[in-house]
Amino acid sequence: MSGELVFIVEDDDAVRASLAALLETAGYRTVSFESGTAFLDFPHPEAGACVVLDVKMPGVDGLEVQRHLNDHQVNLPVIIVTGHGDISMAVRAMQDGAVDFIEKPIKRARLLEAVARGIALGRSAPRGHGEKAEIEGLISTLSTRERQVFEQLVMGRPNKVAARELGISYRTVEVYRRNVMRKMAAKSLSHLVRMALVAGLDPLAHETE
Repeated sequence: MSGELVFIVEDDDAVRASLAALLETAGYRTVSFESGTAFLDFPHPEAGACVVLDVKMPGVDGLEVQRHLNDHQVNLPVIIVTGHGDISMAVRAMQDGAVDFIEKPIKRARLLEAVARGIALGRSAPRGHGEKAEIEGLISTLSTRERQVFEQLVMGRPNKVAARELGISYRTVEVYRRNVMRKMAAKSLSHLVRMALVAGLDPLAHETE
């Protein structure tokens, strides 16, 4: 098989096998590792086109693996997988350069889109100002209230919490959320978070104020 090589780092045997089967069916080659330590012991990470990396693993976790790759200047696009819905952890991973994060259970189309995008980014030069300007343009189309809901969403706030924070009803937040996703052309919450980061926004800023 002549497809791109994708590394899979996942401690759950069933999930690891499922990811490998899914990617190989789509034409990729895969090499799987059952732990972050096993992956870090692999001598040639630069041979891969990207890595699908579970964030929660015993011992060396996904964030530590990502930091190791960054510290050793390994140009390997990282796609974070999490079963915990931890938006803060995912945001930090993306701030450290992860291409995307995907929540379990993983949908086939979602994973393949993220892998394809990661490989494309890995081949290209570092992102210039084009994507940032495009996203800033989309953000500028949001109304004041939509921008407030946008900020709540990328901070990982559930609709009920966002409603309480903004002093509006749950149903109103749902309406604004749909408007935000449509105007931003966001395919998912993680896509929205990635766009916020590319635009230079820090979704966690308000948590530390």
